[in-house]
Amino acid sequence: MKKLKIGVIGAGSISSLHMDAYANNKDVELYAICDMNVERAQEKADKYGIPHVYSNVQELLANPEVEAVSICTWNNTHAEFSIAAVNAGKHVLCEKPLCQTVEQALEVQSAVQSSGKVFQVGFVRRYGNTTQMLRRFIDAGDLGEIYYAKASYLRRLGNPGGWFSDSKRSGGGPLIDLGVHVIDLCWYLMGKPKVQSVKGNTYRKLGNRANVQHLSFYQAADYDATQNDVEDLANALICFENGASIMVDVSFTLHGIKNDGTISIYGTKGGAQVEPELQIATEKHDMMLNLLPQADTLTFDFVAGFQNEINHFVRCCLGTDETLSPVEDGVEIMKILCAVYESAQTGKEVRFD
Repeated sequence: MKKLKIGVIGAGSISSLHMDAYANNKDVELYAICDMNVERAQEKADKYGIPHVYSNVQELLANPEVEAVSICTWNNTHAEFSIAAVNAGKHVLCEKPLCQTVEQALEVQSAVQSSGKVFQVGFVRRYGNTTQMLRRFIDAGDLGEIYYAKASYLRRLGNPGGWFSDSKRSGGGPLIDLGVHVIDLCWYLMGKPKVQSVKGNTYRKLGNRANVQHLSFYQAADYDATQNDVEDLANALICFENGASIMVDVSFTLHGIKNDGTISIYGTKGGAQVEPELQIATEKHDMMLNLLPQADTLTFDFVAGFQNEINHFVRCCLGTDETLSPVEDGVEIMKILCAVYESAQTGKEVRFD
């Protein structure tokens, strides 16, 4: 069987998770890679045996042998490269967030719909094993109507610096980097209800905190402690037309006792703690019960999640599946993220009528 020829745009840290997963897929040939830092692209090409190396995206897209691409670049290029790729006849897996503005998101959606190509937004947590386990309970009606979700992704010391803390390239801080994951996961598990209103806050109080000693944290390749114009912390209440709501808070840095990653959903028949460990709360024989699934892992595994995501994308490109995270979902999440920033700036609730 002919293998799907993949091009990877962007050779930064996230690209390794994509390329590891592609390398493990028997239906794929890693065929091309592009990065404006051609030496970094060449290093990845040597590691993964990729025959074609580019420093210009248009040159990669002009290669007729490339059938699908992963876009692993700065957020400010996602829209431009996504549109160029589908217009060049390529299937696309674009890392989250879809882009930086709702206007860009709608442009991407229009291009995708006109192209007829597969377009998958990199909402990797949808593809986690625990997420799919929980979906079986939800789809069977075991949790009833899910009307509330709460998510916290709080880092005490976790501003990666570099492009992550440069709003021109990233579009924002922890909200657009971390919040996008947990908001999307809650929204997906709730059945993707239509957003009605958003009230949000952002805070820039602590900065980079490069002065802190004795604790290490991930730093971007272009880390520069003096460059930081994004929020430290964001929180929001997101309400939907069906009456459901999500409460979320996320931080790069915070005076907290410990890092906090907790995600829970609540329904009329049961609820679930998704992180830090999958558990299901229910009621039977007039008793409240906590159910602990038996599985190799009960928390999100990034490597397995990316492998599932990439395998799914490949099947979609080969025509055997339809994507779990289409461009339309990317547009809805951008509406929510941008509304949080707008609400924080104006001090007013943003309503969608």
